[in-house]
Amino acid sequence: MMPLANRRILITRAPHQASELADRLRALGAIPILIPTIEIAQPTSFAVLDAALASIASFDVVAFTSANAVAAFHERAQVLGLTPAPSLIAVVGPATARAIKSIGLHADLVPPIFTAEALAEALGPEASGRQILLVLAEDAPTILRDALTSAGAHVTVAAAYRNRIPDGSLVAIASLFSDPAEFPDVITFTSASTAGNLIALLKAAGLALPASVTRASIGPITSRALRDLGLPPHIEAAESTIPALVTALAARFRAAL
Repeated sequence: MMPLANRRILITRAPHQASELADRLRALGAIPILIPTIEIAQPTSFAVLDAALASIASFDVVAFTSANAVAAFHERAQVLGLTPAPSLIAVVGPATARAIKSIGLHADLVPPIFTAEALAEALGPEASGRQILLVLAEDAPTILRDALTSAGAHVTVAAAYRNRIPDGSLVAIASLFSDPAEFPDVITFTSASTAGNLIALLKAAGLALPASVTRASIGPITSRALRDLGLPPHIEAAESTIPALVTALAARFRAAL
């Protein structure tokens, strides 16, 4: 029997990113339920990003914290008619590195552990006095900025996009969690935003997350967000990637067979 046979697994990723996880789960027998708790929107202002794109050569390092940041950076450069070529590109993990490759650039630095803390640690030894541009989500955690600033870097933070709750998700979440017979077996969380937004949606619907539902986290940053919400994960991927998350889920339920 496949390890995830007939397991109903809620995917909270943004719509444009959900298919890989859904396909991998389906291949192991799971029944994916796609209800996004985030979608990507333009930042409140492009002012800092536009200025950075226009003076990209002034930065010693450009660091990206997600594939979404890469896509938004590239899209904005195209709008402005610019072809930025950063001196050194640092990324948080392999998915972001692939996104960099897809726009014709190369990731020079990928930390061994795919977190903002690990990226800060990798950049830290040579950060002092360097001009570093961080391209990330609006209202993203300040972990990376704070660590690099403490290491002596001159850090510019450019919001390339923001996360928001999609229209229609409130009704879908309320429907799913109003009837115990419809509860998923597992919820996958792939970012801190997916966790926070799901709880916000449940609260708006006058509901709470059922204790019986397994909470699966993609990595330590997402797990920290869940703990801060009083909902520690039951499962955490060995590394912050979709394949590792699926492997962790399969191992958990294979052991229960």
